[in-house]
Amino acid sequence: MSRSTVMAIDQGTTETKVVLFNDAGQILARARRAVTQHYPQPGWVEHDPAEILNGALDAAAEVITQSGTVPAAIGITNQRETIIVWDKRTGEPLYNAIVWQCRRTADTCGRLKAEGAEAVARARSGLLLDPYFSATKLAWLFQNVPGLASRARAGEVLAGTVDTWLAWNLTGRHVTDCSNAARTSLFNLATLSWDRELTRLFNVPEVVLPEIVDTCGVVGKTRALGSLPAGIPVAALIGDQQAALFGQACFRRGMAKNTYGTGSFLLINTGGEIVHSDQGLLTTVGWRRGGQTVYCLEGSVFIAGAAVQWLRDELGIIKSAAEIEALAASVPDSGGVAFVPAFVGLGTPYWDPTARGAIVGLTRGTGRAHLARACLEALAHQSQDVLECMEQEGVQPLVLRADGGAAANNLLLQIQADLSGLEVHRPAVIETTAWGAAMLAGLAVGVWTGEDELEQVWRIDRIFRPQWDAATRAEARAFWSRAVERCRHWA
Repeated sequence: MSRSTVMAIDQGTTETKVVLFNDAGQILARARRAVTQHYPQPGWVEHDPAEILNGALDAAAEVITQSGTVPAAIGITNQRETIIVWDKRTGEPLYNAIVWQCRRTADTCGRLKAEGAEAVARARSGLLLDPYFSATKLAWLFQNVPGLASRARAGEVLAGTVDTWLAWNLTGRHVTDCSNAARTSLFNLATLSWDRELTRLFNVPEVVLPEIVDTCGVVGKTRALGSLPAGIPVAALIGDQQAALFGQACFRRGMAKNTYGTGSFLLINTGGEIVHSDQGLLTTVGWRRGGQTVYCLEGSVFIAGAAVQWLRDELGIIKSAAEIEALAASVPDSGGVAFVPAFVGLGTPYWDPTARGAIVGLTRGTGRAHLARACLEALAHQSQDVLECMEQEGVQPLVLRADGGAAANNLLLQIQADLSGLEVHRPAVIETTAWGAAMLAGLAVGVWTGEDELEQVWRIDRIFRPQWDAATRAEARAFWSRAVERCRHWA
């Protein structure tokens, strides 16, 4: 076992990545496995829990074989809000994982809002009533899977987000960390525990929920599973967006990052203060380490990189995601076309699960390049919606650190800088989600001594500086707002 290497399991929506880092933050090996998307009904999204687990194990074993190194620790970071239920004795999943993107509980959320429940949920959990979060997904499972509710009350069922599912299989412990618990709508931000009033509101038996632990700390050691060696400490659990914030070295209040992944998620560190938002931002836990809790404000965009995938897979106008930059750059603008990728509704600041995607402004002269450009502009506009909410809350960042797969797109980051008027900083290592989980696991076992040491490891690759004047920016934002209004309250 190498005391200077740490492995991160980064279990995402479309793929599972496993990355091995050394103590200088360099990537020594990596492997990935695709995650099959299941769409049993319009607006429903599911994953196979067994595929998630086996993909993580296979990729981890491949990384160990590639590097010839057994890491000092494993950190787990995961797609958040996705919920899994399984048999406590056999470990068999009792239903597919219901994915964070799934909108099947939109009617339930609407009913609870009409009953006045949102104020209670918001005050205690920091979250809005939306199908995005885990609680209504769990409630749906207990209402619709035959026998599940009675088995849960009998203590035969375990539930959890993806970190819990992986940790239970790897170590035998039924645990989650504060950052993931804070995304369920069942967690009290002030007490850092499951909230009895919220579990009653959503009719979720507390007996199925995992123990809540610190983000950074050894929860157990790996059992021998497949080709994965036994005895490796699992030393960090953290939701993917909080992991990216940590991986971007945003350790201090006021530091912010934006991750351009399947969705786009912009978080700002608010330190030890719980800041409740009136602008559609979410209040959440960043991480808890050494008894100290860091809170965040977050804006959530449901569809970002997934819009590029849609252009590739459904429209066929590009053959690979990487092609979109050159195609979009071949025209000076979108030719009056706006693309609002509200395929599964709209997140911050609209929180409209009934919105649907729209492309407006088409003319006979519209071509592939204009659609590609409009797609990149949409990614930047959606993030700018979030930045403007933060500005209204008085916590706008001075710079924006960018990561995620689409952060490799220079044109996208330049558009983001132009729309926001902020410098956008891209790090040398854009695998910041995996890096954040690795950092926390390494801190837990002594690979690094503290955050000061980790700040020295973080490095900038490129800075994108704004080029537009205020009038150009205002015109672009007004154009986007008109397009958004045309796709709202559709379904």
